Amino acid sequence: MKSEHPASAEQIWAALAALGAEPVVDPQVQSEGPKEADRLRLLGRLLATSEWEITAATRLSEEGEIEDVLQTSLGWTERLGDDPGLAVNVLTNRLQRTAMQVSEPEGEQPLPGREASFAAAMTALYALSAQMHADRGDVEGTRRALGGAEEALIDIMQGMHGLRVAIGDGPQENEEPED
Repeated sequence: MKSEHPASAEQIWAALAALGAEPVVDPQVQSEGPKEADRLRLLGRLLATSEWEITAATRLSEEGEIEDVLQTSLGWTERLGDDPGLAVNVLTNRLQRTAMQVSEPEGEQPLPGREASFAAAMTALYALSAQMHADRGDVEGTRRALGGAEEALIDIMQGMHGLRVAIGDGPQENEEPED
């Protein structure tokens, strides 16, 4: 997948500056402005700024929020057009980022709710992948993706159970269920 008009690091920097979100740069370290090597990091910053702006603009009432989400979804669809393959690629990328963002930092004790959230994003990612493989007639790819989705579903259930145990609902891990 390639963009027809990829944005340069300078263009992304300009977009961030227009939104008042450009990174503060130490002139002794980097005096020449943004470099192409910074492009992906700057795109991530622009994405975070856009998501933050959408979140800040979304009404919190149930009725208003649905309309706000619809409007942002319409804008998203207008930008991507009617190419279902492109939409799935963008969604897959978003699900990968979401999974990474909700996962626990390495070395920390995993929290069951975060583990379940990570697994939910991965379940969606694997399910989309399974459908893409099935659409292409790739039976083995479909099986692998379905296997990943099934494993992730188990992780969701384990995380939810862990939360129930943490709040005192349900039996402890070593406790036998009552008859």
